[in-house]
Order: sequence, then C-alpha cells, then structure tokens
Amino acid sequence: MLFSIVSPIYYGEKMLETLVSRIKKSIEPLTSDYEIILVNDSSPDNSWQKIKEICERDKKVKGVNLSRNFGQHYAISAGLSLCQGEWIVVMDCDLQDVPEEIPNLYHKALEGYDIVYARRVVKKFGFFKKLSSTLFHKVFDWLSGTKTDKTVANFGIYHKKVINEFNKIPEVARTFTGLVSYLGFNHTALEVKHAPRAEGKSSYTLRKLLRLSFDAIISHTNKPLKMSIGFGFFMAFLSFFLAVYNIIAKFTGYIEVPGYTTTVFSIWFVGGIILMMLGILGMYISKIFDQVKQRPLFVISEKINC
Repeated sequence: MLFSIVSPIYYGEKMLETLVSRIKKSIEPLTSDYEIILVNDSSPDNSWQKIKEICERDKKVKGVNLSRNFGQHYAISAGLSLCQGEWIVVMDCDLQDVPEEIPNLYHKALEGYDIVYARRVVKKFGFFKKLSSTLFHKVFDWLSGTKTDKTVANFGIYHKKVINEFNKIPEVARTFTGLVSYLGFNHTALEVKHAPRAEGKSSYTLRKLLRLSFDAIISHTNKPLKMSIGFGFFMAFLSFFLAVYNIIAKFTGYIEVPGYTTTVFSIWFVGGIILMMLGILGMYISKIFDQVKQRPLFVISEKINC
C-alpha cells in the first residue's frame, strides 16, 4: 500500500464527508492503493455514526473508535499503530490542513526525505491561538535549548520506517511532533496553504493547551529541575546578605522592632519559592508515576474495515 492518511476525529461530524471526499480526490491521481484511517476520540457528537456510514460505502476508509477521550496525540498514535502504507500522512479533521497539499508533500518526499513537515506560513487562527503558540515555542526553545518551528504542527508526510520507530516509543506524555523530531531522520519542510476552520471552533481550551504544553516541556527537558537548584543557591546567598544587613542594622539602630519585617518577608518569600520548587518536582514525579504504571496509551473499542 502506498498511502495511509490518519486523522484524529473530535467534533468532526459535519466535516467528515468533505474531508474524505477531498482526500480521495487528492490521492487518486497518484494511486488507487491507499487507506484513510479515521480515529474517533470519543467525540460527543455523532462523529462515530458518520464514520460507520462512510466505511460502509467505502472499504478504503477505516474507522477506529476509542473507548474514551484520550486526547489528540493518543488518537494519532492509535491510527499510526494500524496504518500499512509506505507513506503516512497525518492531518487534522477540521480542514485547516488542506488535503490538496498531500501530492505536493509526497513529491517533495521523493527528493530523498523521510519526513516532510507542512509549514503553515500564514496561519488561519485567532489571536489567542497565535499568541499561545508563540509563547509556548519561545518557552520551550529556552528550556530545551533547541529551535522549534512554530509554523509546523502534525500535518506532514512520514515514511513507514519513521512511523515504525515512533510506534516503539512507550512514553505516556505524548506530543506527536516532539517525538518525531526526537527520532531525527532526513527531514525538511514545505510551505503549504492553511485554511480557516470549516465548522465550529477548536476544542482546545486554555486548560488543555496548558496541559499539553506542560507534557511537551516535561517530557523533553529537565531544565526546570536544574533551575530549581539555581534558585536554591540564589536564596542561600540572599539569606546570607539579609543576615549581614540585619546585624549591621541592629548595631546602627535602624531596626525599631527587631526581626519583624525580615521575619515576615522571609516566611512569605522563602515559603513561596519552596512551594514552587516542590510543584516542579511534583510534576516530574507525577509523570514518572504515570509511566511506571505501564497502562496502555489508548484503548480501541471498535474497528471497521481494519
């Protein structure tokens, strides 16, 4: 099989027919040997019913239904575990990733690349989404010491050998682009069109975006832990100079109520720093706890045409 197209589905009921139709029109001039894998991430609407209807009409479309909502990157992992194509395309279901760009990505890959990322130069997102994306990449680059491309997301084409290695990664804190980037391989990026969302609005709330950001940062860098050591030394030096100041102030008569101001300041300031450091440590421990439980990354409750 030449192509596998994997798309995680969440609130996609109204877009699925158009998504499948446009993918087929883009792929069929290249080959008739392909599959479209639609992974329903326990969407609250009738996405799964719509997927079943499409699968009944077209055996090239394969439906996967997860037992509960695991999240976008876990749904992608579920689809990738089943794909059979030599080249795998990952794309969202909201039609912001333009299906007509798939042939361009494929032709670029034939130049000798294992991965071709879709670079969205002009993003059709709202102000909040653009701002949050920019902030995340700046913080992530600073903490990880790497340089990421904020115009690149999940959309792209990947050779089977890349996906085979991706499927071996057991990490619970999963971000598709981050793990693929870690794998290396010969890669490039191709500028593509980015369309406005076809229906509704993004399901990524501020809480979900923060959770995804923390997962990405914690799973790729331990710099926050190293920073906590630096904070500890900083507090030790600050406490030393504060102690010297108090001794001098006492003998020079500047302190009228001995110890009151410095005691209150020290309790609140040092207490806040300790709680922050414990919070950072706790996040890493929680991820270790999640990992050692060795629970499955996703659970498939139903498959069609697979």
